Amino acid sequence: MQLSPTQLPAHLQKTLRPLYVLHGDEALLAQEAADAIRAAARAQGYTERSSFTVAGANYDWSAVLAAGGSLSLFADKQIVEIRVPSGKPGKDGSAALQQIAQQAAGNDAVLSLVLLPRLDKATRSSAWFAALEGAGVAIQIDTIERAQLPAWIAQRLAAQGQRVQAGEAGQLTLQFFADQVEGNLLAAHQEISKLGLLHPAGELTLEQVAAAVTNVARYDVFKLSEAVLAGRRERVQRMIDGLQAEGEAPVLVHYALAEDIRALKRIQDAMAAGKPLPLALRSERVWGLRERLFERVLPLLRERQLDALLEAAWRVDGIVKGLQHPGWPQDPWQALQRLAQSLTGACAPAR
Repeated sequence: MQLSPTQLPAHLQKTLRPLYVLHGDEALLAQEAADAIRAAARAQGYTERSSFTVAGANYDWSAVLAAGGSLSLFADKQIVEIRVPSGKPGKDGSAALQQIAQQAAGNDAVLSLVLLPRLDKATRSSAWFAALEGAGVAIQIDTIERAQLPAWIAQRLAAQGQRVQAGEAGQLTLQFFADQVEGNLLAAHQEISKLGLLHPAGELTLEQVAAAVTNVARYDVFKLSEAVLAGRRERVQRMIDGLQAEGEAPVLVHYALAEDIRALKRIQDAMAAGKPLPLALRSERVWGLRERLFERVLPLLRERQLDALLEAAWRVDGIVKGLQHPGWPQDPWQALQRLAQSLTGACAPAR
């Protein structure tokens, strides 16, 4: 059985299953989901808790299996938590998890909670994960993407009785808030809680939010690619400034930009040779949001533009490695900014 994190509270009010699996990389949401399951379990008499962290493929699972098969003299029910930080339990772990799934059926004395990182498609198709999902409830903890962040902030504010102003002013407030906490959901939660302490229930103005919310954004170099392909100049500027401030390696930022340019060029050449766009995208391993962005951008780009961008990427590669090129900034971050904005401009939607 699969549930989304938003469906979990209603589910727990109705029933409690003997097995739950949480998988995803969003630490705050995973922690909140686990806390909700623990609270529901405690309310139903699960007063003892054991926790195991699987370290390495040769981990000894006997203690985990024993914990699920024994009860304390002082507790009728217990929670057994199993953390697999790598998401790869190994051969013995696979067998143990399938056994745990098998034992969960009709077991109201032990609640098993399996905590996993984000899983790839192959792992989600494995026998052990299929057994866990079939015997219990699997909850995928997806990352809150930048486009979803304003609505998520508004929802969290509403939960503590606060809201932004109606109309454009409120949207600007939410966008400002999202810019300040992007990529750092735990900090976003803390800043929302801070507003609850500083201001009473009701409406918040941009001035109140701006005065209270600290800039705690963290930028992912590979999210930069999405902003560039979406043609969002201001966000690209902000992200590169943020990556520089965080001490990111210029060579990694250059790699992300250059790889997009090379992929666009290869796909454009493949299409010119008669290859259908879906096949060309698949051959370049472009999918998900990136696939949609490529589909939008490719018709906008001319061969000469991509050739010029390839040459620019080559020049910036030299600059980040300490070389100089006439007409280009000597500073690697200024050169990266220029390359990024050139690609962003080429990808910007027509006005």
